Amino acid sequence: MSSPREAILAALHARLSALPATALRGEVLPERVPADGLLILRDGEPGEPEVTLSPLSYHYQHRAEIEAVVQGADRDAAFDTLTASIGAALAADRTLGGLCDWVEAEAPRPVDLPVEGAASLKAAVIPVVLHYTTADPLLWLPPEMQGGN
Repeated sequence: MSSPREAILAALHARLSALPATALRGEVLPERVPADGLLILRDGEPGEPEVTLSPLSYHYQHRAEIEAVVQGADRDAAFDTLTASIGAALAADRTLGGLCDWVEAEAPRPVDLPVEGAASLKAAVIPVVLHYTTADPLLWLPPEMQGGN
């Protein structure tokens, strides 16, 4: 059994893996950026939950991050296409199959990174806020066992 956090992050990674870009989770930036771009999901921080009683529930606004990287001559257009595809993938299912209450990405702040002897990279960190509630921050409980969720 995985925690709610892990189940949600795995579902988000699966959603990103369906895109044309290569999607990694928690990896270091590889030496070569694939032609279709690269996405690296960082688990981020769940933050301090709001807690309600009766039934006991922990309400998180977990901030994960997606590092989006493209390289090549037309990197501006490639970056725009990549970030738009992330937005469309998240908008297609804002609950990640019912695992969380809402998924919302924030706007990226792109930067151009020079690479010695190669085409520059265009990269950004895209914060993704995962809103979810659980009866226990460490255990996965099915919805029918979460007492009112």
